[in-house]
Amino acid sequence: MTKADLVEQVAEKTGLTRTDVAVVVDSFLDTIKRSMEEGHNIEIRGFGTYKIKLRKARKARNPRTGEVVPVPDRKVPVFKPSNEFKNMITKLPLEEE
Repeated sequence: MTKADLVEQVAEKTGLTRTDVAVVVDSFLDTIKRSMEEGHNIEIRGFGTYKIKLRKARKARNPRTGEVVPVPDRKVPVFKPSNEFKNMITKLPLEEE
């Protein structure tokens, strides 16, 4: 599902125009990104939590040359689904890809 698909479905359910829904979706996503950029975690009950985690420095190996390359500390965004959301997904039947 793309952002356009999401906008379309919300517009159908709410009766709002696609343009209005697109503004809301863009604002929602921008707010999440901006809040995380400021170091805040975001918790949406029943859905999940967006957090920033620190990945420690490590040594990696260049597969082409075998040379050891240092990888510095870095912050990465992570999403942890709520138990309610995980339980809903685990009940879905498995599909072949």
